[in-house]
Amino acid sequence: MDTAGEATGGYQPWSEVTPDAARRLLVAAVEAFAERGYHATTTRDIAGRAGMSPAALYIHYKTKEELLHRISRIGHDKALDILESAASGPGSAAERLDAAVRSFVRWHAAHHTTARVVQYELDALAPEHRLEIVALRRQSDAAVRRILAEGVAAREFDVPDVPGTTLAVLSLCIDVARWFSVDGRRTPDEVGALYADLVLRMVGAPPAAVPAPDAARQQGPAGPPLGSTAREAGAQK
Repeated sequence: MDTAGEATGGYQPWSEVTPDAARRLLVAAVEAFAERGYHATTTRDIAGRAGMSPAALYIHYKTKEELLHRISRIGHDKALDILESAASGPGSAAERLDAAVRSFVRWHAAHHTTARVVQYELDALAPEHRLEIVALRRQSDAAVRRILAEGVAAREFDVPDVPGTTLAVLSLCIDVARWFSVDGRRTPDEVGALYADLVLRMVGAPPAAVPAPDAARQQGPAGPPLGSTAREAGAQK
C-alpha cells in the first residue's frame, strides 16, 4: 500500500516539495481539504495531521491559502503535462485523443483525493492565484481542443461544436475524482480505458480507432504520479 511518504515505482510522491517538513504539511493539507473542505479546515487541523505544531506550519507556508495554491499549481502543471504530451504525441487524432483521455482519467482515479482538491477548490484561491490557475486550465483546454480540431479537419471526428465538446470531454474526465473509490470494481487503468472508448464514440471516431477494452491492462502507468495520500493508496478491488 502506498502512502504519501512512500516511493511509488521509484518516484517519491511530492518530491518537488522540500524540505520534508513542508512536504508533510502539504500532504496533510490535501487530506484535510479533501475530507473537510478548504474553508472548514484550520491551520491547526493541518499541523496536527502532520504531527507538527501550528507555529511550525508558518515556517514553511505564510497562510493556508498558500498551501492550497501550491497544491493547485502542482496538480494543474501535471494535468497540463499529461494533455499536452498526448496532443503533441505521435499517431492520428483518434489515437492522441485516446491517449489524452486514458492518461487524464487514470491520473484522476489513481490520485482522486489530490485531484478533488486540485479541481474543486479553485474558488478558494486568492484572486491573483486563481488567475494563474485559470490560465493553466485554458492551456489544458487548448490541448484537447487542438486534438479535436485536427480530427475534424482529417475527417476522423464528427464534431460540429469543438469548444463545447472540449468542455464535455474535460468535465467527464475530471468528474472521476469525485466518485472514484478504491472499494469499487474497476482499477484506474480500467476506468481510463472505458472513458477513452466512450469519448471516441462521442466524437464519432471510426470503430477501428476505438481500442480493445483490455488495452489499458497492457500499458504501463502514464509517467510518475503526482503524489498519493493514504486515502489514494492502492488500486480498486
